[in-house]
Amino acid sequence: MSTSSAADPVALLQDLIRINTVNPPGNEIACVQYVVDRLSHRDDLDIKILGPTPDRASLIVRFPGRGIAPPLLLHGHSDVVPVTGQEWLHPPFDGKLVDGEIWGRGSTDMKGGLAMMLTSLARLHEAGERPPGDVVLAMVADEEHGSLAGARWLVREHPELFAGIRYAIGEEGGAGIELGGRRFHPIVVAEKRACWYRVTLRGPGGHASRLAPPGTPMEQLGRLLTALSGVRLPRHQGPAAYRMLTELSAELPPPLRDAVLAVRDDTDDRHPAGLPMAQALQIDSLLRNTVNPTVVRTSDKINVVPAEITVDLDGRILPGDHTREEFLSELHALIGPELSAELSMELLVEGLQVAQERIEEPEFGGFYETLAGITRKADPGAVPLPMMSPASTDAGFFAQLGIRCYGWLPMKVPAGSEYRTLLHSANERIPVEALEFGTDCLTALLREYR
Repeated sequence: MSTSSAADPVALLQDLIRINTVNPPGNEIACVQYVVDRLSHRDDLDIKILGPTPDRASLIVRFPGRGIAPPLLLHGHSDVVPVTGQEWLHPPFDGKLVDGEIWGRGSTDMKGGLAMMLTSLARLHEAGERPPGDVVLAMVADEEHGSLAGARWLVREHPELFAGIRYAIGEEGGAGIELGGRRFHPIVVAEKRACWYRVTLRGPGGHASRLAPPGTPMEQLGRLLTALSGVRLPRHQGPAAYRMLTELSAELPPPLRDAVLAVRDDTDDRHPAGLPMAQALQIDSLLRNTVNPTVVRTSDKINVVPAEITVDLDGRILPGDHTREEFLSELHALIGPELSAELSMELLVEGLQVAQERIEEPEFGGFYETLAGITRKADPGAVPLPMMSPASTDAGFFAQLGIRCYGWLPMKVPAGSEYRTLLHSANERIPVEALEFGTDCLTALLREYR
C-alpha cells in the first residue's frame, strides 16, 4: 500500500484500484478495511462498518462540522464490474500511472470519485478547517449488481444514520455529453431506475441431427430478439429532460441548437435527426423507457436442440410516476401477444419496488446553484448542465429518505475525449488533471455549502 499523504488523490486511487472488488462476488470489505486504516489517526470520526454479510460491507463515516448547516451526504460505491473478455493495454488492477493517466477498473466508476471525496475531506482537515455541517461519507457495496447488499439495505435497515441530511452528492452515472465542441459539466438531477427481467423460453428439444419441430425455444429466441432490436418504446418527456434540452440548446450553434429543440418539441416522436449518433441515442433514451437483451443462456452442447433458453433483459424506467406495470405493458405490446403468451418473465431487480417509492421532481434551488457556481468558477470555459441520466445509481435509494440527490463529480477533460465512454469498458482510465479538478471542486463545496 501507498505511504503517501492522505491528501493525495492519485496514490489513493491507485491503491483502491489494486483492491479487486469485482462484483460478483464484491468482497467490498477489503476496501472498507483499507479506508478505515487510513482514517485510524483521527479520533474525531464516527466510523461504522455495516452490511448483510461480513464480506459485503459498507462504510459510514461522519466527519464533524461546525454546526451551521445540515449534514451533507457524500456517497459512492466500492464495487466494480468485471473485466472478463476485455483486452486492456495495461493490467486492469495494477493502477498504473501512464502519461498522466491512471489506468484501471474503477478509475472513473467510481473509485476515482471516492478518491476525490476522501481527499477533499483530508485537505480540509489538514488545513485545520471544518465544513459548515457534518459530512457523512457512505462508501457502499453492491451498486453494480442492484444495491441489494448496499444502499438499498442501508436505507431500509439503518435510516437513522442519514437523519437530518438534506442534500447528497454521488456519481453522475456516465451522464456526460459532448456536442458542438463545448465542454459540459453534468449535474445529474434525475435518473432512470433499473428494472431487470429474466425471460424463459420453453418448447420441444431433442437431438440436433434431426429436423427441429416448430416452436422450439431457439425459434422463440429469434422472434424475441428481432422484436427487441432497433425499436423504441413510447415517448414520455418529463420536466427534467425538458429543462436539460432547453439549456443544452442555448449553448449550441444554430444547426445543433435546432436539432436539440426539434427533439424537445417533437410531437410526432420521430428519430432524432441532425445529431451525432451517440448523442442522438443518449438523448432519445431520456425520453422513453428502454429495454435491451443482454445475456442468453442455454445448453453448451452443439448436438442438442435446447428445450429451455433464458434471456436477461436490462430495462430502465423513467423517473416520476412511471411504473413497472406501464413498462411491462409497453414491453408486451412490442413483443406481441402470441410470443408474450409463450414466455415467462421473472423480475430480477427493480430499483424502487413499491408505488410510493418515487424520486421527487428535481430541485433547482440554492444548493444546485452552488454546484453550478463552483463549476463555472473552476472552469470558466465550460458549461454546467442539468442532466438526466439514462442509468441508475444509489441516489434513488437515498432519495427515499427525503434527501435531494445530485450526481456531481466534475472532471475537466478535453471536449471530444473518450474518458466518459469507458465506464464498464476496457482501458478505463482517468487523467490526473481530471482527478485533481474534481477534488478541488469537492473541497470548495465542503467549504461553501449551506
